[in-house]
Amino acid sequence: MKKVNLMLSAAMIATLFACNNASQEKTEVQQEMVSESPKPLVQEVLTKEQRDALTPDEIIQTFKEGNERFVNNELTARDYSAQVRMSATGQFPKAVVLSCLDSRVPVEDVFDRGIGDIFVGRVAGNFVNEDLLGSMEFGCKVAGAKVILVLGHEHCGAVKAAVDDVKLGNITAMLSKIRPAVDKVQYNGDRTSNNAEFVHMVCESNVQHTIEQIRKDSPILKEMEESGQIKIVGAVYDMDSGVVTFL
Repeated sequence: MKKVNLMLSAAMIATLFACNNASQEKTEVQQEMVSESPKPLVQEVLTKEQRDALTPDEIIQTFKEGNERFVNNELTARDYSAQVRMSATGQFPKAVVLSCLDSRVPVEDVFDRGIGDIFVGRVAGNFVNEDLLGSMEFGCKVAGAKVILVLGHEHCGAVKAAVDDVKLGNITAMLSKIRPAVDKVQYNGDRTSNNAEFVHMVCESNVQHTIEQIRKDSPILKEMEESGQIKIVGAVYDMDSGVVTFL
């Protein structure tokens, strides 16, 4: 009987210790949560004074730093409702990004930008035409943006379709804007979309070709670049990693 009582007492003591330890651990976690209070959401939007104080190189650097945060899953916490209200009467974006239509390229997130930070133009294959050139001229000459970024991406369906010279409705005319980039690539191997190496080369060639077309078909933007008011640059987004590589 004594042995049974001793066993029961030992079990009760062990239970008490376990409860005390659990309570202590819970208290420590709560204290850590209090001490590590979340940062306040960013409410401000880019002002004209802030944008005008930036150089094109500084803006490009902010893109690189923002992409690093995106890759590391450390996006800036923002109060989008507040930013919507604060930007309602005006905008002062620092850059124009020409991206592909692809839904897997969330441009603002890729560079950790908020409302009012950047203009974004989209078209399958990130090529340029009269409408997009006019939009870029508005963004830079009228609204004051200082960088034009042409953003291509890996596994681009439009690039693959242009490589294979697909013919289908209005897609045919659209792909004709990308075909010059295909023809420019010097490659003796398999020149089809089955060859990932060739598709990657065409992707980069298409970005470079688009930049050439911007300079060729927009005297306004070419003059602004030559005078140092803006920079026109290209980059490629890697869908496998989220990393943006500037060309």
